[in-house]
Amino acid sequence: MNESSPIRTDRARAFQPETPSAPTRRRFRPLRWMLLVLALLGLGAVGHRWYEARQSKPEGEVAATSGRGGRGGRGPHDMPQAVGIAAVTTGDVPVVLQGLGTVTPLATVTMRSQISGYLTEIGFREGQMVKRGDYLAQIDSRPYEALLAQYQGQLARDQALLQNSRLDLERFRRLSQQDSISKQNVDTQGALVKQNEGTVAADQALVDQQRLNITYTRIVSPVDGRVGLRQVDVGNYVTAGNTAIVVVTQLHPISVVFTLPEDDVARVMRQVRAGAKLTVRAYDRGDAHEIATGRLDTVDNQIDTTTGTVKLRALFQNDDEALFPNQFVNAKLTVETVKDAPLVPNAALLQGTPGTYVYLMDGDSKVTVRPIKTGETDGTRTVVLSGLKPGDRVVTDGTDRLREGAPVRVTSGATAQGGPSGEAGHAAEAAPAQTPTAGPSEGGERRGRRRQAQ
Repeated sequence: MNESSPIRTDRARAFQPETPSAPTRRRFRPLRWMLLVLALLGLGAVGHRWYEARQSKPEGEVAATSGRGGRGGRGPHDMPQAVGIAAVTTGDVPVVLQGLGTVTPLATVTMRSQISGYLTEIGFREGQMVKRGDYLAQIDSRPYEALLAQYQGQLARDQALLQNSRLDLERFRRLSQQDSISKQNVDTQGALVKQNEGTVAADQALVDQQRLNITYTRIVSPVDGRVGLRQVDVGNYVTAGNTAIVVVTQLHPISVVFTLPEDDVARVMRQVRAGAKLTVRAYDRGDAHEIATGRLDTVDNQIDTTTGTVKLRALFQNDDEALFPNQFVNAKLTVETVKDAPLVPNAALLQGTPGTYVYLMDGDSKVTVRPIKTGETDGTRTVVLSGLKPGDRVVTDGTDRLREGAPVRVTSGATAQGGPSGEAGHAAEAAPAQTPTAGPSEGGERRGRRRQAQ
């Protein structure tokens, strides 16, 4: 057969064994992919570290770089903070103690009938102001008038018997002196006289009781005040001591009962024992408007152990009836007044590690931290016990970004009374609104020191 035959050649190729190079190439192809992935990861890690190093570059180097670039700007911590200031002044501060109180009338009387009977007449108008002794209502008095007549008849009869027994006793005594009658008869007649005297006294008591009941049928006001709404209508049968007819409440004067913590009792009692007339002001529920002004009347004799408070009563004339019974008010008791004390605005007070402190102006462009001790406050100003003196200037606005020795600039119109001196005020007014030009960078200062050392 011809070796060059195509048939033979194809068969030979079909049965020819494969060379080992093909599987070798397929075996090493995944390895190349793994190497490529590792190379990409390495490049990513290098890029990430370069980015972090760029982000964590010190601000001083950035400032130095910007300075070398020609702009020469300052860092954010070197920029003066705009602040408002106020001066420490002197003045009088009242010591005021505040407590929640209730308007309590000095007299609230629920009018009830003292006898039983039908209500025949109403003598008042609801909401009317009445005086003591004014007529309010009438109970049917006819049953009690009939009983009065009956008891008066019994009294007259028993008085006649008593008179007759006394005459007989006088006769028996004369006969006894003549030995015409025994002594026993005289003694018996004397006992009968005493018995009749007792009967007459009982009859007189019944007569007086009925007269009193007739008086009770006319109901009058026991106090000056205002009557409320009618509780029962005419024609109803009222029972003694049970049926309420109307309530009379005294309004002039009126009191406010309020409470204070037990820690304030000693201070209040010290003023009360000294004979001081302490002023009490009543404010509305929102503590925004003053309703009335009165004086402290008395202090309760014990402390409530459940709340740790003591009750006090203040009296108000209430001529305009601004205080209404059972109204809730905020009572403010002025105990004393602190005279000529150093005062600082409450806006300047801060709380922190040193305790209570303020930022004190050190010159015209720098502040320093000054710990202080405070006393009483009136809501806007606080007494300074130590740490400041009158005339010192403290920061009241813009304290959130300040620190010890921070540079500041006083904004125009932001100073309170007794603010900065004339030069500082003019400098503040002349200060531009934009960010001031920064000085040399930190890097430039270091290079200058190195050149001097050389």
